[in-house]
Amino acid sequence: MKKFLLFTLKILVLTILTAVVLDLLYTAVYLQSNKREKIDYVYNSKGRNYDVIFLGSSRANNHFVAQMFEDKGLKTFNYGISGSHLFESALLLKLMEERHYKIKNLILEVDLNLSNESRSDGITAKVVPYIHHSEIVKQHLSNEKDFNLLYYMPFYRYITFDSRIGFREIYNTLIQKRTNNLDNLGFYALGKKPNANMKNNIIKLNPLPHNKYYEQIKQICRDNKINLIAVMTPMCEKTKGINYFEKVKALYPEIHNYENVVIEDKYFSSCGHMNNAGARLFTARILKDFFNK
Repeated sequence: MKKFLLFTLKILVLTILTAVVLDLLYTAVYLQSNKREKIDYVYNSKGRNYDVIFLGSSRANNHFVAQMFEDKGLKTFNYGISGSHLFESALLLKLMEERHYKIKNLILEVDLNLSNESRSDGITAKVVPYIHHSEIVKQHLSNEKDFNLLYYMPFYRYITFDSRIGFREIYNTLIQKRTNNLDNLGFYALGKKPNANMKNNIIKLNPLPHNKYYEQIKQICRDNKINLIAVMTPMCEKTKGINYFEKVKALYPEIHNYENVVIEDKYFSSCGHMNNAGARLFTARILKDFFNK
């Protein structure tokens, strides 16, 4: 029995040591990465200057053509991330602040994400490698139910989010294999899909009256003298529950409602996402309304 307990203890110690070593190795690779994702592009940077940046979900990533702003002489980048929530948008802005970015205008896509304060596991996975190296990341995740495991258990975060930051991703990061996430100044154009579903149902969605992360973004902008332009972007005309956008406007009158400025199906790749032609039409409207001078 004594030999068995001793053997078990040795295995346990070896497992912990292996986890610690792997944790350090994986983290070291991510601390050098800035070519694959928008999060590491921000984390491993400092002091960028922008006239305009975009934050939000895929409805920012696919809807704001950054090059059209650049053509007007405005230094611009689209930091919208498909699948992200306001949880991640607030964190990304905090990281920019930590790195002393100078931002004149922030165009924030808020609409559907005002209905929740949850994190997106797929996007949060890209942040957890930095949890021991950034006080901002640590604080932002501190109220999550799995924070103690993510922070204190070595290698746990890499196992939990293996599909996002596990062996395959660490290998691609190590060899500096590029993705298209940073191409076209962060804008990802969608094509026209002939058989796309042009119906949507958002009847069950309701905006929260004081969304925690939207309020954080507003406060950061006030503190750093950033001109915040919060917008709701278009959806196809056959959307059920379209009065959601009116509910948002009632709760947050400062948010600009552009839900119906592009409505024809020919401008959409899916009901909630415009194609390249629709994005250009929409971006031109934003430029006209806010940057005409």
